[in-house]
Amino acid sequence: MSSDEFRLVSPTIDNEGKLPRKYTKGGQGVKKNISPPLEWYNVPQGTKSLALVVEDIDAPDPSGPLVPWTIWVVVDIPPDMKGLPEGFSGNDEQVAGIREGNNDHKIPGWRGPLMPSHDHRFQFKLFALSDIPNLGHTVTKERLLDAVDGIVIGEAVLTCFA
Repeated sequence: MSSDEFRLVSPTIDNEGKLPRKYTKGGQGVKKNISPPLEWYNVPQGTKSLALVVEDIDAPDPSGPLVPWTIWVVVDIPPDMKGLPEGFSGNDEQVAGIREGNNDHKIPGWRGPLMPSHDHRFQFKLFALSDIPNLGHTVTKERLLDAVDGIVIGEAVLTCFA
């Protein structure tokens, strides 16, 4: 990995490591919907906004194949921010302008995943955007991905297992 590459990391989650139980809804040591701390480095030049999508990319659909399950959506992150602290989701002291979108539970904010019966991959994807997307009042992953088409100038990914 190049030292100047756009990177997304967490001080509590190793890339390809385990998602600590305290960020989930299952097992001993669980806390209530605590979002993990995230840090990013080398935001691409020309970035006007950042957006984050976190998904369980191995979630089963009862009627068919795997369908990613959205755990967290965060938009309108200023490009000069260096990360989000642990417990950022739902915190009343959030940075002005940052918005949390609806997850697949149809509510805004981090909703820790239930501990699956086998290893699931959780993907944190940070988008560097050359413009501020027009997302309307209710933000969802689908609306975000439609709005950023053509303005993504960088992507950083952190993957872990639970």
